Amino acid sequence: MDYKATLNLPKTDFPMRGNLPQNEPKRYAKWFEQKVYERMKKNREGAEMFTLHDGPPYANGKIHIGHALNKILKDIIVKDNYFQGRAVRFAPGWDCHGLPIEQQVEKKIGKAKKEQLPKSKIRQLCREHAAKFVEVQKEGFKALGVIADWENPYVTMDFRFEANIYRTLCNVAAKGLLVERNKPVYWSWAERTALAEAEVEYEDKEDYSIYVAFELGDKAKEKLGHPEAAAIVIWTTTPWTLPANVGISLNPDEIYVLTKDGYIVAEKLFDNLLESGVVEGPIEMRIPARDLEGMVAINPLNGRPSRIVLGEHVVMENGTGAVHTAPGHGEDDYRVGLVNNLEVIMPVDEEGRYDETVVHLGLLPNAEEFVGKHIFEANEEILKLLGKSLLKVEKFVHSYPHCWRSHTPLIFRATKQWFISVDGKPDGEEKSLREIALSEIEKTKFYPEWGRNRLNSMVEGRPDWCISRQRDWGVPIAFFRNKKTGEVILDEKVLNFIAMIFEMKGCDAWYDMSIEELLYPGSGYDPADLEKVMDILDVWFDSGSTWYAVLKSRNYDAGKFPSDLYLEGSDQHRGWFQSSLLLGAAVEHKAPYKAILTHGFTVDEKGEKMSKSKGNVVAPDEVAKKYGSEILRLWVAMSEYKSDLKISDAILKQVAENYRKIRNTFRFLLANVNDLEELVPVEEMGELDRWIVKKAKEVFASMRASFDMYDFSKGFHTLNNFLTNELSGIYLDITKDRLYCDDKDDITRRSSQSAMAMIAKTLLPLVAPVLTYTADELMEFAPAVVKGEANDVFDLVYKPLPDVQSVMDEDYMIRARESFFEIVDRLKKEKAVKQTLELGIVSESEKLKVLNHKDAEDWFVVSEISKASASEVLGEFEVDGDRFTIVRASGHKCPRCWRFAAPKEDGLCERCAKVLNV
Repeated sequence: MDYKATLNLPKTDFPMRGNLPQNEPKRYAKWFEQKVYERMKKNREGAEMFTLHDGPPYANGKIHIGHALNKILKDIIVKDNYFQGRAVRFAPGWDCHGLPIEQQVEKKIGKAKKEQLPKSKIRQLCREHAAKFVEVQKEGFKALGVIADWENPYVTMDFRFEANIYRTLCNVAAKGLLVERNKPVYWSWAERTALAEAEVEYEDKEDYSIYVAFELGDKAKEKLGHPEAAAIVIWTTTPWTLPANVGISLNPDEIYVLTKDGYIVAEKLFDNLLESGVVEGPIEMRIPARDLEGMVAINPLNGRPSRIVLGEHVVMENGTGAVHTAPGHGEDDYRVGLVNNLEVIMPVDEEGRYDETVVHLGLLPNAEEFVGKHIFEANEEILKLLGKSLLKVEKFVHSYPHCWRSHTPLIFRATKQWFISVDGKPDGEEKSLREIALSEIEKTKFYPEWGRNRLNSMVEGRPDWCISRQRDWGVPIAFFRNKKTGEVILDEKVLNFIAMIFEMKGCDAWYDMSIEELLYPGSGYDPADLEKVMDILDVWFDSGSTWYAVLKSRNYDAGKFPSDLYLEGSDQHRGWFQSSLLLGAAVEHKAPYKAILTHGFTVDEKGEKMSKSKGNVVAPDEVAKKYGSEILRLWVAMSEYKSDLKISDAILKQVAENYRKIRNTFRFLLANVNDLEELVPVEEMGELDRWIVKKAKEVFASMRASFDMYDFSKGFHTLNNFLTNELSGIYLDITKDRLYCDDKDDITRRSSQSAMAMIAKTLLPLVAPVLTYTADELMEFAPAVVKGEANDVFDLVYKPLPDVQSVMDEDYMIRARESFFEIVDRLKKEKAVKQTLELGIVSESEKLKVLNHKDAEDWFVVSEISKASASEVLGEFEVDGDRFTIVRASGHKCPRCWRFAAPKEDGLCERCAKVLNV
């Protein structure tokens, strides 16, 4: 007789293979047609709110793997909160202003044509470029299964948004923190604009290292009692800044020495300088720095006076201890210049070339020859002009600030710019902006924790924020200035009127409309007396004020302020996290976020940066076509994202294998509960079923704890271990006999089915934030006992498994099982047995007795467990002093269940005979 038809074989239509690349786009399209984001909002009306505020990607180009990592991680976190029963908001956004878009337009139409076009036309072309890539990127994100408010994204070039960026600026001004001054800033001569610190990258650059002697003036020599040669030696790596020198800074707490050959250097650096040949001869005189303060040296390049001042920034690590000081060319120089009233000289134009200032002030010999010459091309000529004053020159390579866009070396250049004063106190506050920001960092949670120190140190040491740019595409610093007095008009009604115009017409109106049209009618100002400020805002101001335009305005249903979480790459400690913090602290006196999460960057499997030239670029759309976006999502979840994330075809294949394991485990669970209509209460379950439910509860609680700390990698590795070891490796294997061969309604079978259904039901919403597509597909095939009243994945809410008591000693029983299978492997190699069902176990272990006979037999997958047996002994092992003897099973092979438990040859075992009623 063929007994196969009498077995309760697993049955499900849930396919073994996902065919993800073919099927995902159809399901995603269905989600967006059905407006699942709106459904998610409706499903959680009145629930506790979780807000993730999206850091806006730049609307320029297709999405890359870094974009995919970032947006998938955000999507996972939002959904994880949703499936825990919270209301969620996820308003996606785009950064649309700034230099890269302007450059793309210039590249397309040509620089010459761009310079002939009016600003409004250039801005229109920039707007069209950004709008195109907002749509391109939006479709790219949707193809990754990211669910967000795609119908109402925030776009920084929307008219209302531009108005709110401008309002943020006005609020900063109202707090008394906005200042305009002539100050050195990072300047890109290639892009002809100021840059913020967040736009600066460091690359290697070869520079000169020079030691130059500045002869002391006659009065200084007399004061020292050394009328002969006495020169203070400075060290610099920027010869081109020497024409603008107005001072020499010394460390106020150091001793300086005068050598026999007439040179003054720091005592602590004397030995180094002697060894390297900069100075010669013994020390003749020791002089405290404070005794040199106020003395005048002579710039050997132009004969102009150079005053000796004291500065805490002077260190004793290298150089001479005497720092060449040009306040127009450096932050420290500028600060020490302010204290000591040093002149700010700026002889360099916006293109990095010497201008007429070198002639007017006589900063160089034959100055006319230098006008129009690029500063980096003038170094060699300046070295020649120094003559004997140049004591030593050599070249070296060091890390130097470069423009993030053009990758050209930057310069420090003093220009009239707008700044947010970080040490200014907002009106009505006792603390400075810096102090408020630092105190808010203390209140913020950081994932990982080291981000706190990183952001703290950056805010602690940062200069004032230069927020002005000299470009075309951005939100204008739309202030009027009185042409006669230079006063900037910050009248509230005037500013509000401009903001209202921007809301209706966009900030292009600043360029398209006249002063008469832009000026509040009842302002009392004469338009003829006014001119427009034509600088634009730093794009980091745009993104830094998104909390105001998105969370504080009523223009978006985007959640609450402050946001629960900001999440971006680790480079944003100096970018978006910091700009948002400074503007939040300035306007609201608080951070716009409660927590910050940072992820690393994507690299190839060797840890190398991706580039087209290396051929190691992994494009998200290509991954989706080959493997499916679900694999990319699982890669994000399983990667340790706090450091750099490795990705390659080999890594994705491995992730795909993990996906198959999860998918097929769910398939096995569904297939084996297909005829279960009602769960067996846990107190009526068998011991093995109680054990696996208890184990699953522990594992899922551990996953939940990891997920709550945003450690999805740890959570999924915990799950994988459970699926591989306890669930698939043991439980699903040992319960096959009862599932297939017991009577359909036998309590032992129904108990195991109930355990499987409970595990599947609880695990579904736990993995759904990552594997949303697969969870939704599973719901189509899940029986009612698993899906309950839910129609699809978006109706699910995670509920922990019930508390279950299990008396089985898991550690003891697993060790016993492992010892047993070690001997079985040997027996199979010796061809003594083919399968474990040919065996029985003899033991008087008390810990084994807590299992009934059936559970004990199934644990080892043997046909009998007894206290004594006359059968052939095939092996022995011990666990904690308890002896286990492996014997041949005493019965015959049952043709239905294959257990060696039948009383006679070709006969059925007692269980199977009872099931078949024979």
